Amino acid sequence: MRRLRELLSVTGALAVALAVVLIAAPSATAGGPTSVLVVSPESAQTASLYHSDEEYGELMRLLGEPDAGDREEPPGLGVASGRQLNVTWLAHDVSPWRVDRVYPDSSRGKEVWIHTATDVRSMNGYWHKAAHPAQVRALFKKLGVLGKPSPEGAEGIPPGAWESADDSAGAATPTPAEEVRTGTKTRPAAAASDDGTDWWWALPGAAAGALLARLWRPRTGEPHQELRDM
Repeated sequence: MRRLRELLSVTGALAVALAVVLIAAPSATAGGPTSVLVVSPESAQTASLYHSDEEYGELMRLLGEPDAGDREEPPGLGVASGRQLNVTWLAHDVSPWRVDRVYPDSSRGKEVWIHTATDVRSMNGYWHKAAHPAQVRALFKKLGVLGKPSPEGAEGIPPGAWESADDSAGAATPTPAEEVRTGTKTRPAAAASDDGTDWWWALPGAAAGALLARLWRPRTGEPHQELRDM
């Protein structure tokens, strides 16, 4: 009976350990983008979307894939004289992992040009044209960020020249965007510091290990040691 009680204690401890792991896992390993902020500096208008919103996926699709296009601003584009919309994608709602600067009022007619940067330290990015410019404008109009210039507004800050690796400190460190795209489900770089959650992972192993060590310790004077024989 004594052995049975101890075996039941181990089973209960392991069940508690599993429950702790399941509870702690989402907060420790959750990853991926969760929200996006759209800002129009000229009209002083803003909009935001959560990843569960239908427009969130539509906006990402319309702005295109990152890391594709040209490093240099296309000749004659003249982004400094047109409207600029800043689209900042956030992981965990706090860590920027992608920034799109969109120019819906291109001097080239109906084209919509986009500068996409996923290295939020250097802001190096690529220029490309929207595949569906009319849909891009319609979505921004729906979000309410294509209003007239406001006295409280300001000019947008255009992308700078490409920054070489020699000029960028810590260029080899993975960016939050790389973590999101590769599916490693690590916490974003801005939140990668110790936040006090990882110590929970040691508790289940410590509790189960202590109980197992107690059971497996030889007991003199007992004719049967079932668990030890196992």
